[in-house]
Amino acid sequence: DNKVLQLNDKTFEIFIRNEKIQEAVSSLAARLEKDYAGKEVVFIAVLNGAFMFAADLMKHFHAPCEITFVKMSSYQGMHSSGRVDEVIGLNTSVKGKHVVILEDIVDTGITMEKLFTLLSVEKPASLEIATLLFKPDAFKGTHTPTYIGFSIPNKFVVGYGLDYNELGRNTE
Repeated sequence: DNKVLQLNDKTFEIFIRNEKIQEAVSSLAARLEKDYAGKEVVFIAVLNGAFMFAADLMKHFHAPCEITFVKMSSYQGMHSSGRVDEVIGLNTSVKGKHVVILEDIVDTGITMEKLFTLLSVEKPASLEIATLLFKPDAFKGTHTPTYIGFSIPNKFVVGYGLDYNELGRNTE
């Protein structure tokens, strides 16, 4: 019953079933809603990968909030390139607001370090990270995500917004 996905020269097997992902997203949304009750919260989703996670999280987050998107680039092929270039910047003020960065996956943490630095200058009331997937064995950053859907081994994964050379994002 294990579905196999072929993307160019690589084969991938189901790692986390969609039902489990939806349960985790719903649970994260409930935690965020409780933690940010009565606060002015801005979600900043990191494109391209976090688009599905952000959309599903918003379906379960029922308190007032803003959402905006930034695009960073740190991947080339199957290895983190170690450098991050900001492509699309922040288009909303976060000063005095509670900011939650939405990420599909945090592995080395390089993207998060760059975003934390950029956003801290804007003087938000608080700054946290919510990620669907976290790779503790690959993490080299200083800002560990507060909200984690799944901690996973340091393996390459695709689907639900994550890609292999831009393919596979639409796989559940």
